[in-house]
Amino acid sequence: MLSIPGRPGATCDGMSRRELMRVGGAGLLGLSLSQLLTAEARGQDAPAGKKRDGFGGAKNFIFVFLQGGPSHLDIWDPKPDAPDNIRGDFKVLPTKIPGVNVTEVMPNLAKVLDKTTLIRSVSYTPAGLFNHTAAIYQMMTGYTPDKVSPSGQLEPPNRADYPHMGSQLARLMPPKEPMLPFVMLPRPLQESNVIGKGGTAGFLGAAYDPYYMFQDPNDKVSTVDLSLRSEVNQGRMERRASLLQKVDAAMPDIEKAVSDYALDTYDRKALELILSGRARKAFNLEEEPKELRDKYGRHTFGQSLLLARRLIEAGSRVVQVNWPAVANGNPTVDAWDTHADNFGPLKNLHCPKLDSGLPALIEDLDSRGMLKDTIVLAIGEFGRSPKMGVSTSGNTNSAKGRDHWPYCYTGLMAGGGIARGAVYGKSDKTGSSPAENPVHPTELLATVYHALGVDPTTLVNNHLGQPRELVQAKPVISLFG
Repeated sequence: MLSIPGRPGATCDGMSRRELMRVGGAGLLGLSLSQLLTAEARGQDAPAGKKRDGFGGAKNFIFVFLQGGPSHLDIWDPKPDAPDNIRGDFKVLPTKIPGVNVTEVMPNLAKVLDKTTLIRSVSYTPAGLFNHTAAIYQMMTGYTPDKVSPSGQLEPPNRADYPHMGSQLARLMPPKEPMLPFVMLPRPLQESNVIGKGGTAGFLGAAYDPYYMFQDPNDKVSTVDLSLRSEVNQGRMERRASLLQKVDAAMPDIEKAVSDYALDTYDRKALELILSGRARKAFNLEEEPKELRDKYGRHTFGQSLLLARRLIEAGSRVVQVNWPAVANGNPTVDAWDTHADNFGPLKNLHCPKLDSGLPALIEDLDSRGMLKDTIVLAIGEFGRSPKMGVSTSGNTNSAKGRDHWPYCYTGLMAGGGIARGAVYGKSDKTGSSPAENPVHPTELLATVYHALGVDPTTLVNNHLGQPRELVQAKPVISLFG
C-alpha cells in the first residue's frame, strides 16, 4: 500500500496554523494561547550546536525494533558477579567507554559504543500478563491497549487504534522531497496470529499508514508499486500533472484552501514520488559497495539496516526495521523469544547478526555526517528474566531459558543530539530492577519526539473527535549531550 501524507502550511513544530486554531481555540481543549506561542517559539531555528535541551536537534528517525524481547543480561548489561542461575554463560568484554562492558558475543558493538548512549534502566509494570502484543503496542504508540485477553493477545489492528509514532511524525513532519515519509520493513509486527497491531496509523487514517516493504532486502527487492504501469508513459503522467496544476491555479482561493486537505493532495504527492524515482533508487542496494554490504551482514537484518540508511538519505523521515522474526517464534531459527534455549541461539544466530548490523549502521551514519541529524533507537518490547528456568508470564521455560521481563531492560540510543559514550541509568546487582534513573518506554518515545522538534504533548483528535496527546510522558532531557 502506498500512502503519501503531508499537509502544507505547517508551523515550526509541524502543525498547520489551521490545526493549531482547531485544537487550541479558546483553550477549550486544554491548550492555552501561551502554550501555542511557546511551542511555536521553540521550533525556531537555533544556532548550530545550541539546540535547547536537545529540542529539534534531529531531522530523521531510525527505529531498530528487536521484537521478541532480547536478554539484556546476555547482550549489553552483563552481571558477572551474580549467582550462576542469573549471570549466564557469556564472559564480559570491555568497550570504548571506560569501565563499561558488554558480553563477548558483541565485539563490534563494543568498538562503537562511544558513539551511543546505553540506557540500562528501561522499566515498566504491565497491566495483567505481559505477553508480546500488548507490549509492542505500547512501544509503538505510547499507549496501553484497551482490551487485553488473559493470554495477553490483542484484537487485530483497527482504525480506533492509537497511531504508530512514525505515522504521527509523517503527519507533522512530511518530507520536503517527494519521498516515502515512513517505511516499515522487512516484516510486520507479529505475535502468533495477531499481525500488525501497533504498526498502523490507527485513527489518523490509511493516508498515514507506513509504506510496508515486507520483502527480504538480502534478496532482490521488487519496487513495481513505485513504478509507472507499462501502458502509461512518463510524458502522459506529466501532462496529467500539468493539467492538475492549471486547474489548481484557476480555483478561487477559498476552494484551494479546502482542497489542501482533500485526497487530491495525497494523489499529487504520490504522483511526484513515482515520477521522481527517488524511492526506487533508494531500494537498490546494488549501488552500495560490496565491502559495505558485507560489513552490515549478508542477512535480512543487516541489509534492512543498510536499506534504512539509504531511505533516510533519500528523504524518508522515519524508517523502522523490525527484527525479522515473529515475537514468539522459534528461537533456534531467529526469534529472541528464548524460553526453551537462551545461550545457543544468542551465540550462534541472533547476536552475530545484531553485532554486524547495528554497529555498522551507527558507524556508517557517523562517517557520512548523518548521525548528527538522525536519531537511532534500538530496543525490544521487554527484556528477559534474570533468573533462568522460572515462569514470569505463564510460559514454560527450560533450565537455560529466560522468560519475559519488563521490569528492567536495556535500550540503545544514538544521534540527533543524544550524548556520545554515555550510560544512562543503572540496574541492580541482578538486572532485576533499576537502581538509578528508571525510564519508561513512553518516555523514550517522548524523547524521540522532542529530538525531532515536536512537543510530545501536541494534541491530535482521535476517531471520535476527542483530543489526545502524542504521548503522555516527558522526554528524558538528561539523555542529550
